[in-house]
Amino acid sequence: MNKRAGDGSGGLVYSTDGGTMCPQCRKPVAECVCKRAAPVAGDGTVRVSRETAGRGGKAVTVVRGLGLDEVALASLAKQLKALCGSGGTVKDGVVEVQGDHCERVIEALQKQGRVVKRAGG
Repeated sequence: MNKRAGDGSGGLVYSTDGGTMCPQCRKPVAECVCKRAAPVAGDGTVRVSRETAGRGGKAVTVVRGLGLDEVALASLAKQLKALCGSGGTVKDGVVEVQGDHCERVIEALQKQGRVVKRAGG
């Protein structure tokens, strides 16, 4: 059975000319137009909170509402982890930094010119 080009179930994944290809617009990831066209969700306010739920009682600093693409989000997460001297990850557009570092993260984001609020008390 042949796969049609428009059904999104096939196509070029990697090219030596452009590297990894976007599955939606079929352009190199660096030239992808579908991620730039996506509207930024939220009100533009970054919210920083401390969570322990589902982590065996360990505290994690969670940063939501950044509205950045994946590459910029990973870069910011790396900066925040280095600032706090701990590990962390990026999951579903949310930055998680291991430990209770809310104040440090808030100060760093405010220095970058972002509107930041402490969430969750």
